[in-house]
Amino acid sequence: MWRRPAWQVLRQFVRHESDTVTSLVLERSMNRVQLLGRVGQDPIMRQVEGKNPVTIFSLATNEMWRTGDSEVGQGALSLLCPLGDISQKTTWHRISVFRPGLRDVTYQYVRKGSRIFVEGKIDYGEYTDKNNVRRQATTIIADNVIFLSDGSVRDKV
Repeated sequence: MWRRPAWQVLRQFVRHESDTVTSLVLERSMNRVQLLGRVGQDPIMRQVEGKNPVTIFSLATNEMWRTGDSEVGQGALSLLCPLGDISQKTTWHRISVFRPGLRDVTYQYVRKGSRIFVEGKIDYGEYTDKNNVRRQATTIIADNVIFLSDGSVRDKV
């Protein structure tokens, strides 16, 4: 009579311990972003009291795709637009640069309209605006910025 409940307690204890041990194993994951686009505004340098300075700028990326009939010779409409309609979408990204050397060079040399390649990680956070309203922000924390000119690498920071 007493053996069965004791065995069940022991079995649950062992199961709980094994769950705890496996939950302590770290899982590999990845948070990497690569963006190629044009700078939307000159960078600004910000520093909150007691925290590291940061260089912030916006980056526009562009996507293009074809819609509709893309085959040549599909009637009178294909003569007017043989490749279908071209649609595009521009997405704006907030880029934050914290690394000291990269932060300073980016602030000094990146300008509105510059074509750059950014590598980093995506970060979600909250901040309080001037009116004490809590807002959510998505930003790319840059690890690397490469300046491009006409599609070729010109200068790597």
